[in-house]
Amino acid sequence: MDTTHERRTHMLARALERHQPPSGPAFRCPYLPGRWARHVVLAPPVVPPGAYHTLMDLNFRRLGPVFYRPACDGCQECRMLRIAVADFRPSRSQRRCLAANRDLSVEVGGPVATEEKRRLYARYLRARHDGEMDGSADEFEGFLYTSRVETIELVYRAGGRLVGAGIADVEPLALSAVYFYFDPGEARRSPGVFNVLRLVEECRRRGLAHLYLGFYVRECAKMSYKAAYRPSQVLAPDGAWRRLET
Repeated sequence: MDTTHERRTHMLARALERHQPPSGPAFRCPYLPGRWARHVVLAPPVVPPGAYHTLMDLNFRRLGPVFYRPACDGCQECRMLRIAVADFRPSRSQRRCLAANRDLSVEVGGPVATEEKRRLYARYLRARHDGEMDGSADEFEGFLYTSRVETIELVYRAGGRLVGAGIADVEPLALSAVYFYFDPGEARRSPGVFNVLRLVEECRRRGLAHLYLGFYVRECAKMSYKAAYRPSQVLAPDGAWRRLET
């Protein structure tokens, strides 16, 4: 690990301990039934390269222009998960997924919000989510296409037709998967799996050590897919990265 990154992470951890930013109001936990959640939210005006990586190593996640960390009463189940890129080898099912998506073109570039993408995003929400997000243009652009860090977009097409789009943040030592939405009619392709595998490839192309996949909650079924990318590491409450055992 880069010593500058380690030093910066340690300094920010100490600063957060001293100042203890307040947590926000309680809301129903989206991952574990019957529980309530709270977030600590940071909104720095400037985020230099490497700073978000430091925040991820302190269990923060980006949402639009802000960064948040769970601060739930009596619960520490939301833990950052990352893939060790050099050690990762796709499983048999992941290799099948790669083969099933060989016909897709992949464009990697800066994120651009278009009406074509917004319509796909709205279709994805209707098919895959619980109705809390509405798919409006304001939500679409604010949630996915507003960022204070360097961000890229992977756009997937089959014969020119938009199949999916993935947003990822770029740090000097890592990538962080932000969100992926896709055509619900293409679910047989396992496009979410394909997006993660392409992000691993992008990490290798850039010489980056880790791909961060956001929070992992062991008892949450919709988070279980993250455990399939091995070897992976989970950030423990004491701040140490430990190999995920399933």
